[in-house]
Amino acid sequence: MLKDPFERLALDREILTVSQLNGRARMLLEDVFAQIWVEGEISNLARPASGHVYFTLKDSSAQVRCALFRQSAQRVRQALRDGLAVKVRGKVSLFEGRGDYQLILDSVEPAGDGALRLAFEALKERLGAEGLFAAEGKRALPAHPRRIGIVSSPTGAVIRDIVSVFGRRAPQVELTLVPTAVQGRDATAQIVRALQLADVQGFDALILARGGGSLEDLWCFNEEAVARAVAGCQTPIVCAVGHETDVSIADFVADVRAPTPSAAAELLAPHSGDLELRLEVLRRRLLHCARERLKREQLRLDGLTRRLRHPGERLQQQAQRVDDLEQRLLRAVDRRLCAGQERLARLDTRLAAQHPGRALKLLGQRVEHLQARLPRAMRAQLDVRQQRLQGLAQTLQVVSPLATLGRGYSILLDDRGQAIRSPGQVRPGQHLRALLGEGELALRVEAPEREPATLPLL
Repeated sequence: MLKDPFERLALDREILTVSQLNGRARMLLEDVFAQIWVEGEISNLARPASGHVYFTLKDSSAQVRCALFRQSAQRVRQALRDGLAVKVRGKVSLFEGRGDYQLILDSVEPAGDGALRLAFEALKERLGAEGLFAAEGKRALPAHPRRIGIVSSPTGAVIRDIVSVFGRRAPQVELTLVPTAVQGRDATAQIVRALQLADVQGFDALILARGGGSLEDLWCFNEEAVARAVAGCQTPIVCAVGHETDVSIADFVADVRAPTPSAAAELLAPHSGDLELRLEVLRRRLLHCARERLKREQLRLDGLTRRLRHPGERLQQQAQRVDDLEQRLLRAVDRRLCAGQERLARLDTRLAAQHPGRALKLLGQRVEHLQARLPRAMRAQLDVRQQRLQGLAQTLQVVSPLATLGRGYSILLDDRGQAIRSPGQVRPGQHLRALLGEGELALRVEAPEREPATLPLL
C-alpha cells in the first residue's frame, strides 16, 4: 500500500479496488475540508432510533447529504424541521459503503448570526450598559499569591495543565480545586455555587477555567447568572475558557482574561528563579543603602560634634539677649505712650470743632422757614389745579354727545346697541331706538332711503 494515500498512481497502471478508491477519496476530502461552514435549507429530515440525524442541505441549484451524529445532535438547541434555513459546521467526508459524498456535522445554527450568537450579543450589550465590563471596576492580580482557588472540572487536561505550570514555576503556591461541571444542563448552577463558595475561602485569586469546545459546549459561561456571579466576587478572577479564539461573557466580566488555562496559571505563578534573582538584587541594594546611610550619619555626627558648645556660653548669650529685649521693650512702650497722647489731643480738637449744638441751631432755623412756606405753596397748588379742572370741564361739555342731543339731534341704535350711520345697516320692518336729549323713542323702519338727505343750513 502507498505511504501517501494521495500520491499519484504509478505509471504502470496501479489497479485499485472500489474500497481503496473510496477510502482515498474520503481521506482526501476530510484533509482538505477539515472544518467548513455551509448555509442552506433542510429537506428530507430523518431521525432513526439510533439518535443520529440525517437530512439534505440544499439551495436553489444544488444539494448535499448531511449527517449529525447523536453526540453532536444533543447539543443542537434549535428544533430541526424541513424547510428550516440553517448554518452548519463540519467536515466533508465520503460514506464508503455507497460512495456518497456528505457532510459530517458538529454544529447547526439558524441562518444568519444564529440564535446563540444573537443571545450572546444581546446579553453582552445589556451587561456592558450596566457597567459590568468597565475597566475601572477591574481588580489587580496579586504579585505574589499564596493561595489560589481553581473553579473547574476535576477531570480533564485543564486542571493537570494548571497544576503542572504552578509545579514548574511556583511550587510554593497552595492550589485548591473547587469542583464544578463545565458543560451540560446543570453546569450554570454549579458554576455559580462554586464561585460563591470559593469567594469566601480567603483565596488571593481565583481561576475559572475550561477547555475548548463549540459554542454550545461553552454556553454555560455565557449565561447571565454566571456573569453576575463573577462580577459579584470580591476575589480577583482570571477567566480562561476555551481556546485562544473562544470568547465568553465571563471573559468580559472577569478581572483578567487569559487565552488558555495554562496562560492563566502563568499570570498568577511568579517564576521561582525570577524571585530568587530579584531577592538577590534587593539584598545587594539593601546592603548598599545601609552602608551609604551609615556613612551619611557618621558625617552628620562629626559635624554635630564640632558644633557642640559648653552650656555656659549658650546661657551667657541668652542672658545678653534678654537684656537687649528688655531695653527694646521699654523704648517701644515710651514711643507708644507718646504717640497715643498726641492722637488724643488731635481728637479733642476735632471734637470741639464738630460739636452738634451749632448744627442743631441751623437745622431749627431751616425747619421754621419751611413751615412758613408750606401753607402758601399748598394754596397756590390748589388754585392751579382748580383752574385746570374748570378748563377741562368746559372742553368736555363742548365735545360731549349729550350737548349734541340737547341741540335737537338724536342717535339711532339697533337691537344690539350699535349706532346706525347709513341706510345700508337697516332693513324694512326693523325696530330701532332713538336717543334724544331727554328720553328715547322706539321706531320701526318703513323703507330706507338710499339717497343722502340734504338739510338747509339756514
